[in-house]
Amino acid sequence: MQIRLGPLRPRDRARVAELLVSTRVFSDEEVTVALQLFDVSVDDRGVPSSGAPAPDYEFTGAFEGERLLGYACAGPTPATDGTFDLYWLAVDPAVQGKGVGRRIVHDVERQLRERGARMLLVETSSRPDYSKTRAFYARCGYTESARIRDFYAPADDRIMLTTRLTTRERGAATR
Repeated sequence: MQIRLGPLRPRDRARVAELLVSTRVFSDEEVTVALQLFDVSVDDRGVPSSGAPAPDYEFTGAFEGERLLGYACAGPTPATDGTFDLYWLAVDPAVQGKGVGRRIVHDVERQLRERGARMLLVETSSRPDYSKTRAFYARCGYTESARIRDFYAPADDRIMLTTRLTTRERGAATR
């Protein structure tokens, strides 16, 4: 499988919606929010114009030819120094387990390291249907940093996973 990583364009919106639904873990409300972020963040350029402030939400896609196989949405965490959130990651179930998600996550991390980011944070659920998601992030080197019991609903904890993009001492890249 030849995968090209790159920015999303408005023409990818329908496929983003399809990916989010096909994973069967995002609620209708979550899909709506993800698409609203897409609508306010993605334009035909795919990258911010020179001199423009960094966008709040940045989208990276994995493509086989023109077909979008998966995507991530990340952005700076407000009021922090070098901390970013990975808000969304969705990969076509037909290619899950084939390295597409890992390639997307590693590309997001690479881009952020190049910009001097220190840490990337992922928020996920403790529900059983998210067990594969949590295992995926563990394989990518993320560790549980916090858990808020019953956050989303009774018996559905908010789990915060993190990875350091630089060392504490020198700000050097970790990978």
